[in-house]
Amino acid sequence: MSDAGDLDLNSLNDEELTQQIHDDLYDGLKEEVVEGVNILLGRGWSPYKTLTEGLVEGMRIVGIDFRDGILFVPEVLLAANAMKSGMAILRPLLIATGAPRLGKMIIGTVKGDIHDIGKNLVAMMMEGAGFDVINLGINNPVENYLKAAEEHKPDIIGMSALLTTTMPYMKVVIDTLKEKGMRDDYIVLVGGAPLNEEFAKAVGADAYCRDAAVAVETAKALLARRHNLLAKG
Repeated sequence: MSDAGDLDLNSLNDEELTQQIHDDLYDGLKEEVVEGVNILLGRGWSPYKTLTEGLVEGMRIVGIDFRDGILFVPEVLLAANAMKSGMAILRPLLIATGAPRLGKMIIGTVKGDIHDIGKNLVAMMMEGAGFDVINLGINNPVENYLKAAEEHKPDIIGMSALLTTTMPYMKVVIDTLKEKGMRDDYIVLVGGAPLNEEFAKAVGADAYCRDAAVAVETAKALLARRHNLLAKG
């Protein structure tokens, strides 16, 4: 394919342009992604269709290659940043049109831990998949999670830890949710290098997510299951 610099995005039909947005996202090309999004909107695409078929589908491809070891964290961060630029245009339009969102998530690194690359990657990938994400940052005591939960009423609470010494704090948060009778209101996902499935079960989380791609798949699956149960209930 010719160099993206020589390519007139306006000359592409809708299908080719959507494909080009996927490629540009994959390559982390912010300006090209923004241009592609604006062209689709100019052609009468709804913000939601542009989000799902352009950005979400593009990030899904990035997620698969990240999971399979073809892409690595630096490339995924570039792709996620390019997606953010596209989202900056779409977000106000999505809010104005009341477009459906998959769900809402709050995510933060737990108290005592200041690692945030993995958490930010999960936040970006979740946003790229169509979730509203509230990123609480690093070093969060249980009060921060409770306050954010009450304020934002999320479907999912995500906690991250990279130090073995801070991992047990996840149990503190989950136990506090239980004490307050709030635990069943949320899907709780945990992640971070030293964690595993057994740990997640032991602290009472709904699932352990190995990486950002798994987090997106897990969140979607658990949310779908919860909606089905509520529909049957």
